[in-house]
Amino acid sequence: MDFDSKKIIPRYSLIFIFIVAWGLYILGNAAYLMFVEKEYWEEVSKQLVQDDVPIPANRGNILSADGHIMASSLPEYKIYMDFVARDKDPKVQQKLQAWRDSMLTTKMDSICDGLHKIFPDKSAAEFKARLKKGRKKKSSYWLLYPKRVSYIQYKECKKLPLFRETPGKGGFYTETFNQRKKPYGSLATRTLGNLYASKDSAIYGLELSYDSILRGKSGVSHRAKVRNKWLSLVDEPPVDGNDIMTTIDVSMQDAAEKAILKKLKEINGDVGVVVLMEVATGDVKAIVNMTKLDDGSYYEIKNNAVADMMEPGSTFKTASIMVALEDKKITKDDFVETGNGQWEMYGQNMKDHNWRRGGYGRISVPEVLMYSSNIGVSRIIDEHYKDNPQAFVKGLYREGVGIPIDIPLVGAGKPNVRMPNKDNWSKTALPWMSIGYETQIPPIYTLTFYNAIANGGKMVKPRFVKAELKDGVVVREFPVEVVKEQICSKSTLQDIQDILEMVVSKGLGKQAGCPQFKVSGKTGTAQISKGKGGYKSGGMHYLVSFCGYFPSEAPKYSCIVAIQKSGLPASGGGQCGPVFREIAQSVMAKGVFREPREGADSTSIFIPDVSNGNMQAAAQVLESLNVPFHTDFNTDDKKQFVWGTSQNNGNNVMLSSNKSPNNLVPDVSGMGARDAVYLLESRGLKVRINGVGLVKKQSIAPNTQIKKGQTIIIELRKS
Repeated sequence: MDFDSKKIIPRYSLIFIFIVAWGLYILGNAAYLMFVEKEYWEEVSKQLVQDDVPIPANRGNILSADGHIMASSLPEYKIYMDFVARDKDPKVQQKLQAWRDSMLTTKMDSICDGLHKIFPDKSAAEFKARLKKGRKKKSSYWLLYPKRVSYIQYKECKKLPLFRETPGKGGFYTETFNQRKKPYGSLATRTLGNLYASKDSAIYGLELSYDSILRGKSGVSHRAKVRNKWLSLVDEPPVDGNDIMTTIDVSMQDAAEKAILKKLKEINGDVGVVVLMEVATGDVKAIVNMTKLDDGSYYEIKNNAVADMMEPGSTFKTASIMVALEDKKITKDDFVETGNGQWEMYGQNMKDHNWRRGGYGRISVPEVLMYSSNIGVSRIIDEHYKDNPQAFVKGLYREGVGIPIDIPLVGAGKPNVRMPNKDNWSKTALPWMSIGYETQIPPIYTLTFYNAIANGGKMVKPRFVKAELKDGVVVREFPVEVVKEQICSKSTLQDIQDILEMVVSKGLGKQAGCPQFKVSGKTGTAQISKGKGGYKSGGMHYLVSFCGYFPSEAPKYSCIVAIQKSGLPASGGGQCGPVFREIAQSVMAKGVFREPREGADSTSIFIPDVSNGNMQAAAQVLESLNVPFHTDFNTDDKKQFVWGTSQNNGNNVMLSSNKSPNNLVPDVSGMGARDAVYLLESRGLKVRINGVGLVKKQSIAPNTQIKKGQTIIIELRKS
């Protein structure tokens, strides 16, 4: 049979063209679905059938040393409307769409009026215009309000017509966020850390270091249709994160911040650092890192206390003298000649701070530290270690000065105390290293060394978190970690302790002293380099500091105060000493206040002051303490909240209830932050807190008509 190409080829060509056209049609539809209708079908998929949908766990709280919440997660929502009804059955879908459209038409005004009452910054007309626009576009992902809303606002929205229905029926649904809140504002904010606003992901601080504990474990759910209703069924419930109890004391932190801020503003400082540590445990009770911003204000933008790698200056002299004492190169009774305040060291001029006044001449070893003599320290170390500088540096490591410590904060620096070798050593290196140059040590390492002196020679690691809790119960403790059992012999330690006490009582550290108790420590002043120009870049820059402990007889706390500043005057004793003194007095006063009964007459009746707030809870506490009190309400129902005021009558406490209508702003003056926030938010107000202590002022006057969602600012101050 002959092949008739004229008849066959056209037929195959038609078939080929048809196949190509059909393929192009399929590809075109696929592309249209992938790109043009991508968002629509993704939303359809999300709202109809979802397998393995993650259920976020609640993030754990960060608590202060005494259990106060310093960081906690509260739910916030974005609210959306889906204007397109969906169901696998076309008839059911058509019926549901007709009902939803009808409800939107008939209830539009009441919905918009309700939204306006919840969100007063938007008018009912604006909400109506927005709803109509989304309905016209047949949007499945229409944002109803541009900002995140609180749980209380969300619950109010769920009371509105149509919105009260299930998402599949009414079309109203939400996107949930866990927003991290800090009741004490910016207090210790750099150490506590933060999260990215859009997701539960830690950025820095304890939030990041202990993320595995705080985060918890997400659960899993899926959507299934049960009796013609789409339900979210939980396959694996989420496991909420545990809490961590930090070592931070809120009142000590507040005192430290106020003291350093006052001094920074006074001297126009660039950076201020304070770390307050408990001697026996290494617990960091307060840590402050203030940096001056372009507008002149101060804020925590970097954890300078653990990250700054700077030459410590004269606070390092204590370690140098300790090495010489321990190696028996000198005794406390020896003397050294410092001349007229200037001394040539291998071609370079070493100066004491008083060289213009003729120097100190011949002084004793204790006076070398008391007057912070550069010449005295460098001459002692150079004379005894110039032929074997390795022995000096090994002595520093023996004391724990150069030992890296695993600080549980991302970005923490490690000390750079270099060992001598041919490539990195010169004759001037040893004398300048001995007075705190050519060495970089973060402030918290300097404090750890002085804390060891106060702790009888035992060096402990700084501790930021002491326990992990689940539902208020301790499930794991983080023990005190010992870095070195003994940094030196007892005789050397006693000599150093005596000298450090004389630095404050007789030397340059006098301004750190307190009349009520003895203080020991060392001043520090160092010129620091800035940028590529080194020490001469951008004028003179200084690091002034004071590091010590108190009370000297039985040390309980150690503290370092460090300030970076430009220009003169620059004095560790004169500028950091007063800050140290103020913090020390505040801390010791707090310790005395904790046990008021000890100072009371045995025949007197101790009646404590009671803050305003939940009087039912106050009654329970007073009852457990056997403190006499009277009430004008029934105390039998322990679970009942009774808001009111208290009055100390000398021999008893009077607890009075104050019932105000739920539609009026309550008077929260005299309340603590927790009670005030609870009471105000329970009435539909959003609360912003400024300060620490008891409520002294509220931005909306008591008995004012409440507007749901309105923000009220409460000012807290210590009494």
